Amino acid sequence: MAKRLFDIVFSFGWLVLFLPLMLAVALLVRLRLGAPVLFIQERPGLRGRPFRMVKFRTMTDERGPDGELLSDAVRLTAFGKFLRATTLDEFPEMWNVLVGDMSVVGPRPLLMRYVGRYDAFQARRMEVKPGVTGWAQVNGRNALTWEEKFALDVWYVDHRSFRLDMKIVVLTFFKVFARSGIDAGEGKTMEEFRGGNKN
Repeated sequence: MAKRLFDIVFSFGWLVLFLPLMLAVALLVRLRLGAPVLFIQERPGLRGRPFRMVKFRTMTDERGPDGELLSDAVRLTAFGKFLRATTLDEFPEMWNVLVGDMSVVGPRPLLMRYVGRYDAFQARRMEVKPGVTGWAQVNGRNALTWEEKFALDVWYVDHRSFRLDMKIVVLTFFKVFARSGIDAGEGKTMEEFRGGNKN
């Protein structure tokens, strides 16, 4: 109950405080990347139940001659990289926290197609609500291998507490200012998770 109360107070305060900034970012996204401004995607939540996560769009819709979307590295513009580096793209996720789909702190919600690829250990990350930030994010984020990231996520599940959450929130602000661990190289956020212990 304390965690949920913190989530409500924090997310509501965040959305009110940063509303002018979010409106400005929305306008810039519309001018630089086009519509839609928001990127909405189904992600696995608590115990794998799907929910619709909301973020600011960071990539274009550029397609090749075959009609398929080009790689993330091509579609992720300098402006999109800036949004990710400053985590401005994730500000709308506080709405997901406010309505109860996510928590401020927890394992980051990955893609729905990954759920069936988890082994029993990796699936334990879904025993808690996904978070806007988490233990893996303050210990390397996208610079980590998949194996390292899952190990940190499950460690959080086993050691979670209100005190640990507060520590993660504070560390997140320092990580954001340092812009550390944001990019996995070549403009990509993270390589595809193939299952098992593959990186």
